[in-house]
Amino acid sequence: STDGGRNLSLDSIPMGLPMSDPTAWATAMNNLGMAPMGMTGQPLLPDFDPALGMMTGIPPINPMMPGLGIVPPPIPPDMPAVKEIIHCKSCTLFPPNPHLPPPATRERPPGCKTVFVGGLPENGTEQIIMEVFEQCGEVIAIRKSKKNFCHIRFAEEFMVDKALYLSGYRIRLGSSTDKKDTGRLHVDFAQARDDLYEWECKQRMLAREERHRRRLAEERFRPPSPPPVVHYSDHECSVVAEKLKDDTKFSEAIQTLLTWIERGEVNRRTANNFYSMIQSANSHIRRLVNEKAAHEKEMEEAKEKFKLALSGILVQFEQIVAVYHSASKQKAWDHFTKAQRKNISVWCKQAEEIRNIHNDELMGIRREEEMEMSDEEIEDPSEMKETEESALVSQVEALKEENDSLRWQLDAYRNEVELLKQEQGKATRDEDTTKEQQMKLLQQALQGMQKHLLKVQEEYKKREAELEKVKEDKLKIETLLENLKEQEGSTSRVCACSQEKECPVEKTLSNSPVKSEREVLLVGIISTFLHVHPFGASIEYICSYLQRLDSKICTAEVEVLMTRLQNTFRQELSGVGASLEKRWKFCGFDGLKMT
Repeated sequence: STDGGRNLSLDSIPMGLPMSDPTAWATAMNNLGMAPMGMTGQPLLPDFDPALGMMTGIPPINPMMPGLGIVPPPIPPDMPAVKEIIHCKSCTLFPPNPHLPPPATRERPPGCKTVFVGGLPENGTEQIIMEVFEQCGEVIAIRKSKKNFCHIRFAEEFMVDKALYLSGYRIRLGSSTDKKDTGRLHVDFAQARDDLYEWECKQRMLAREERHRRRLAEERFRPPSPPPVVHYSDHECSVVAEKLKDDTKFSEAIQTLLTWIERGEVNRRTANNFYSMIQSANSHIRRLVNEKAAHEKEMEEAKEKFKLALSGILVQFEQIVAVYHSASKQKAWDHFTKAQRKNISVWCKQAEEIRNIHNDELMGIRREEEMEMSDEEIEDPSEMKETEESALVSQVEALKEENDSLRWQLDAYRNEVELLKQEQGKATRDEDTTKEQQMKLLQQALQGMQKHLLKVQEEYKKREAELEKVKEDKLKIETLLENLKEQEGSTSRVCACSQEKECPVEKTLSNSPVKSEREVLLVGIISTFLHVHPFGASIEYICSYLQRLDSKICTAEVEVLMTRLQNTFRQELSGVGASLEKRWKFCGFDGLKMT
């Protein structure tokens, strides 16, 4: 196969590379990031790894791609590569020393399609440059300078990577050895305004496409907008009022009413229409409450049905488990085969597990019902009194609200009467009779409302009297409790006096100014606090410290206790004029000597 590869003609190779050695051919294709393939399309290296491609971030290259030249992209420094001699019609390119580091390049500008080529021979022409670099791709323009360098602009960005592969090659024109006919190529990225402009245009186009795609996605998932609410008019008001009376169209009509009120359509002329619509909306509350009660009843019935069905299922499970247990007894067990016994035991375990799960579920339902029943039990009598008082208070508040609503209705009727009076002067004589009838009807309605208002006020006064009676009864009960406590205290004192005769030591202790263990603790804490403050402290400072320990301590209690213990605490005045301040000091050491 090696001899056959050597006899291949150069015209059959699209890249102009001599097939002197198939190994070199495979190495060159490997450097291009392509799977090495022969001219017949068969792979040369079966163990080729396509992940070793050198153009990171660039899509893989197809070896059959049209316009693919001899030049691969730049080679990473950690990957060895063997570059071959390239023969052209007018010149020859010799590869650089493979042991030398790769030539340095500048940072790649965005959308770069232009390269800088330096180190050209002095006798090099644009035709020779085109001959060398047109193998990398379509060349759009060549700008050659007189100082042996030029700029080449390609049609696509990936062609620049192929052109960079020629950096470091030595070029020789024909077979001449003259210095003017030789040079060392240096290929690098070049920054061009056209490239940047095209790249920016492309980015803007991609951004527009992305925005358009995102907008379409947002519009697809956006909920449909609600229908617009019609503007207020007398005709639309009558239509909405009829819809409010219909249960099926109530939700739509109530939304329209809410929008009108929020828009500020309510004024002196339309107030009565809006009040009638609000009144009809209020009439639906009872319907909604009844619907809720019906649904709750259905839920309770469904719960009962579920509980009955579950209990029936449990009974059947118990029967199945009983069958398994009776079959497991020795009388019947000995007649089954080994496989049949195994199946019966497995079935028995499964049935018991399922039965236990259903039993726990039924017990949970019963436990929840018992909890609900316990919450509905009768409360204590003291709580009953409180509930009665709260019920009376709520009734009084309800009467107040009803009284206010009646007053508002009266005001509305008075406004209507005033409007009718104003319109009466402008109306004709034929309309006077009808308006007088309306006036009479309104006056009768006003009289009825006033009578109802008087009744409500009387009920309100009665409720207040009942509430005052309940409060007086509560005060009497509290006084009785205090008298009972005082009687218990007197009996305890009598017992203490009898004990004093037997124990004189206890008598001295009972006469002490400290009356309880709590006061003893307070005296100890205050003494420790004032001992740390030898110049004294105000009563507010002492109480702020004690309230950190117990928030129920009050200033008056502490001050009374300290005034009783005159041999332990002493009050002094410090300061002059407006800065006069009372301070308490600890004098327990001096008081011990005096007592």
